[in-house]
Amino acid sequence: MRFLFFIILFGCSCFSQNKTFVVHTVAFYNVENLFDTIRDEKIYDEEWTPKGLRKWDGKKYRQKLENLSRAISKIGTDENSNLPTILGIAEVENRAVLEDLVEMPSLQKADYGIIHFDSPDRRGIDVALLYQERHFKPTSSKNIPLYIYDKSNPKYKKSNNGKGKRIYTRDQILVTGLLDGEEMHFIVNHWPSRFGGEKKSSPNREAAAALNKKIIDSLYKLNPKAKIMTMGDLNDGPYNKSIKNVLNAKENRNDVKENELFNPMYKLYKDGFGTIAYRDSWDIFDHIIISEPLLQKEYTSFRYWKTGIVNKPFLIQRNGQFKGYPLRNQLNGEPGFSDHFPVYIYLVREVNYSKFENAN
Repeated sequence: MRFLFFIILFGCSCFSQNKTFVVHTVAFYNVENLFDTIRDEKIYDEEWTPKGLRKWDGKKYRQKLENLSRAISKIGTDENSNLPTILGIAEVENRAVLEDLVEMPSLQKADYGIIHFDSPDRRGIDVALLYQERHFKPTSSKNIPLYIYDKSNPKYKKSNNGKGKRIYTRDQILVTGLLDGEEMHFIVNHWPSRFGGEKKSSPNREAAAALNKKIIDSLYKLNPKAKIMTMGDLNDGPYNKSIKNVLNAKENRNDVKENELFNPMYKLYKDGFGTIAYRDSWDIFDHIIISEPLLQKEYTSFRYWKTGIVNKPFLIQRNGQFKGYPLRNQLNGEPGFSDHFPVYIYLVREVNYSKFENAN
């Protein structure tokens, strides 16, 4: 018998009557520096080794994995007891740490598959996608590099045919596949940081947004009804130019037209929620932005239902200077969870009982 998770929605403003729906959780989590303990000469990972600044040994690495698996096991549980069906990940060193993560006891039941590519990021941190193999069948996956350049240093102004010195950052991963038989597209991002200041670094994120928009537009061109979810740590809030103007991700779902995007995180930001804290101010850098076909009002195929941020008490610093912030890794090497909270959305589809019974 096939195993389904379902909900009965009572009086939701999205629905006119009581109905039963299959629900899947799609999530994103910046796991903050998930490094193994082994020195890799190709990247700057010295501090994440037993002899490095963090004294990062096997015990600390194991604790980090336990912390992350605990956090992941709680994503979306308010409405869905199943672990996330789709989980975008940022800040992992390599595929091996992902293999260790999905083998943690609290995650084994999900039977996660892994899609990962090594990126040219100088610190060696990558993005990846985890997916429950019983529900999602990938049909294609690719990493798409972001080419940005720094002309600010005269020393490098003439390099790369006058473009300047290349800034090596994370690739964007595009994964297409079938979610319980329906084609879906997932893009996992970790856009350039705010190093050097928000204003100075903004063009780098705008370039990342332009690349993301190009990918989305190409999917829309192939299929105007494409169901697309672009997710990640974008290092910008929903109001910033990269997201609001370049991606043109709308604040209100009713304003979203054909071939446009909706950002459900905008309302959470306006309601005072955040995924990251800096200087006692909260912001939302972690997004799951969705395409217009997921907003349509008939539920015979998968549609967006609602979104959330996982800010359970165990994920929050309880004391000290950063009381109330996400409980991140400590400077002394003590492993935390992350400096970001996970985010998620629910996809729902009305249960067709006659079809379901015939399948069994």
